[in-house]
Amino acid sequence: MLAALTISDIVLIEKLEIDFSRGLTVLTGETGAGKSILLDALSLALGGRGDAGLVRHGAERGQVTATFEVGPDHRVWALLNENDIEADGELIVRRVQNSDGRTKAFINDQPVSANLLKLIGDTLVEIHGQHDDRALVDEREHRRLLDAFGGLEPLVAEVGKLWDIQRKAAKERDLMRARIDAARRDADYLRNAVDELDKLKPVLGEETELSTARHTMMQAEKIAADLKEALETLEGSQSPISTAAGLLRRLERKSAQMPELIETVVKPIGDAVDALELARTGLEIWLRKSNYDPKLLEKTEERLFALRAAARKHDVPVDGLAGLRDRMAGQVSELDHGEERLVALEASLAKAQADYGVVAEKLSAAREKAAVGLEKAVNSELPALKLERARFSVQLASDPTNPGPLGIDAVEFWVQTNPGTRAGPILKVASGGELSRFLLALKVSLADRGSAPTLVFDEIDTGVGGAVAEAIGLRLARLAERVQVMSVTHAPQVAARAFAHLLISKEARRTKGAEDRVATRVVSLQSDQRQEEIARMLAGSVITDEARAAAARLIAGAAA
Repeated sequence: MLAALTISDIVLIEKLEIDFSRGLTVLTGETGAGKSILLDALSLALGGRGDAGLVRHGAERGQVTATFEVGPDHRVWALLNENDIEADGELIVRRVQNSDGRTKAFINDQPVSANLLKLIGDTLVEIHGQHDDRALVDEREHRRLLDAFGGLEPLVAEVGKLWDIQRKAAKERDLMRARIDAARRDADYLRNAVDELDKLKPVLGEETELSTARHTMMQAEKIAADLKEALETLEGSQSPISTAAGLLRRLERKSAQMPELIETVVKPIGDAVDALELARTGLEIWLRKSNYDPKLLEKTEERLFALRAAARKHDVPVDGLAGLRDRMAGQVSELDHGEERLVALEASLAKAQADYGVVAEKLSAAREKAAVGLEKAVNSELPALKLERARFSVQLASDPTNPGPLGIDAVEFWVQTNPGTRAGPILKVASGGELSRFLLALKVSLADRGSAPTLVFDEIDTGVGGAVAEAIGLRLARLAERVQVMSVTHAPQVAARAFAHLLISKEARRTKGAEDRVATRVVSLQSDQRQEEIARMLAGSVITDEARAAAARLIAGAAA
């Protein structure tokens, strides 16, 4: 329920703090006192359209804060959880309206969008007036109210679940069909491509390895050529080692003839021979280490070029060839085995459709039964509301060829206001005053089912006589036994049945150095004050003793 409302700088309201109670609360006051402003402020807090004109003249911004006490099973908690809004039992919504037209919205001091605020607000409060009966405007709301009256929400939820299963099955079937059709169009290409890639057997990372090996071998080829040339120079027929060794042997044989001269020449030549021999040995070792194999280089290049050619052909990186092969093979497999899978998916979809159809038909039958009960309940309320010649009916049209998440039924509330006249949709046939009374009869019939925990009725008793006003007051009081009800009223018969009575009035406030300013004030009336206000509502500006006595009788009669 709405526990408190705080308003600052909204139109004529400077600062108001109002506490609310359970049961029926009435708001009364002279025309123009600010009752509509109060409802506009509440609507703003609940996510209604913002308007710079709501900001009090001279103020930069206005603000409305509404505090709610909500039961643990109310669906608002699930909405808050879905949107990551922290809540621990108390729910506070706040709306700031700036004078430049911009607004800010908060739930439990967390910034939210106006759309989310409205979504939350709609679950907490319903505001109904002669020209703003949202319960009767939207045909989808008619269906929801009928389901609420019949207690059909679990069945509706089951239908919704089966609808989702059916849609998922249809989506899977359609996707498989599309894949098979695509595979059929490219069947020959896919098979040839898979065969080609199977022969190629591409491996992830292979291009890098081959490219690195090719580069190494090409460098080794250049080095090996130089090393081989050097080795051939040292080992060939013109080898300086052989020439120097032969010269050394001849000199050594003649060393006895000229020992001093020969010895000075032999040693350097011997050292040179040793050095050349050492170089030759080193060249042999490095040639073996270079391990250069022209055939291996050729084989590596052929493999690398084949991979790159295939990548260009299929317009993918070389490393993407393996994955491409798997995808193409999968498409071929889908073509080969897809028909079997498609048959299974068709069967699954048919079962889902059959399951949905069974429960949807069950829901439709339950709605027909609930429609009879709702018609009976609403029509029983109409005579007391001076609509004894009117008839309320529920038009239920079932179309299995047009299913949806809420079933196969279209629901619309119709009325016939007088015998002999044509029945039609309630919004097109009923006048503003009749619409409000039909709404009240509907809400009383529904009790606390399908309603927000707080209902606000804005002057639904306008233009009715005393007996009708008495009937309206009685039904508002009955409704308030189950949900919190607030009513802006000019009918003393309605005010007399209130559990709490708020008087809305305007007062002029004199400020230093400025002109007088008018502000709206709200006073919670006690017993004697209530009697005086109801007497004013009965008598007008001059309150007589007879009016006071009549007011006392109304209050006593309501309490009986």
